[in-house]
Amino acid sequence: MAELREVISTGNDLAAIAAVDAGCRFFGGYPITPSSEVMHTISDLLPEVGGAAIQMEDEIAGVAAAIGAGMSGVRTLTATSGPGISLKAENLGLAQMAEVPLVVINVMRGGPSTGLPTRVSQGDVAQAKNPSHGDYKSITVCAGNLAECYTETVRAFNLADRFMQPVFVLLDETLGHMHGKAMIPTVEEVQAGIQPRKTFDGAPEEYRPYGVAQDEPAVLNPMFKGYRYHYTGLHHDAMGFPTEEIETCRKLIDRLFRKVEEHTDEIESNEEYMLEDAEILLIGYGSASLAIKEAVSILRAEGIKVGMFRPITLWPSPEQTLYELGQKFDKVLSVELNQGQYLEEIQRAMGRKDIEKLTKTNGRPFSPADIIEKVKEVF
Repeated sequence: MAELREVISTGNDLAAIAAVDAGCRFFGGYPITPSSEVMHTISDLLPEVGGAAIQMEDEIAGVAAAIGAGMSGVRTLTATSGPGISLKAENLGLAQMAEVPLVVINVMRGGPSTGLPTRVSQGDVAQAKNPSHGDYKSITVCAGNLAECYTETVRAFNLADRFMQPVFVLLDETLGHMHGKAMIPTVEEVQAGIQPRKTFDGAPEEYRPYGVAQDEPAVLNPMFKGYRYHYTGLHHDAMGFPTEEIETCRKLIDRLFRKVEEHTDEIESNEEYMLEDAEILLIGYGSASLAIKEAVSILRAEGIKVGMFRPITLWPSPEQTLYELGQKFDKVLSVELNQGQYLEEIQRAMGRKDIEKLTKTNGRPFSPADIIEKVKEVF
């Protein structure tokens, strides 16, 4: 059994601590409520381990600096909220196309536009699937408690280096500012589990960073190490140089999908809570799952057999698991702090349109009573 350490902290601070423990050595960003504490904390921590944090002039420059650090071979982070993701979108697309590993923490707040800066929401779930234009396969994990603000950030860095692309960590205002006790892995355990990106150590003239198998990511050696290649947001060949050759372009985009789709077993993570004998299935994620768990306990005490399924990896979705749950349960309720952004994915994966939903978009969290009332109303 893994050794754990007890800490008392907030979700935002735990995410920053996790990044440093996981080997992050650069942060580029810009302050925005409710994510600013991630930048504040990591700015204090990085110089102590030989790293650097920089507040750029805006969100666009912040992610550009972070991507530049990723090109140099350093584990790199940016953190923001929904409006910041909107501003970072073009450069996030560059990182997807050039296959530059990067972790992006999004502490969600109410939107669209300026929305509710100090209130909770899960309104960026659909955005996390396609944060920039074009065809690629996004990877997004979602913390559901304080401990996961730490562990999912650690996992995101390993996934970013494994799949050579941006990986999103969704927190929300409730989790980011929640202050409490969490049991997290030791630094030694985290560092022992670090999975660095692959590199090429052959002759420089034989190096083809994008000339890899169709289910694998690019192998990008750190800059300034004697291996020459080209970075571009254009469709490119095995050396990274722009091309419009038909088959090369087709295979490039196909590979951006397949490198993720054919290895979802390395990415998917879920929690099942009291599902063994359940007759009613509740589906939720993030901070909403805390209220769902409490509601399940109360309903169970009343003799109502309810259980919860929580996707921790939201994208790519656990579509096969959702399909199997849809075959097992007739009564399904989706609970989200948005208008039903993940409900659409649940319906697609289950092949059903009869999924009940409970949503809230006024910036306030769910209470267990909200969920209990809805379960009794519809079932």
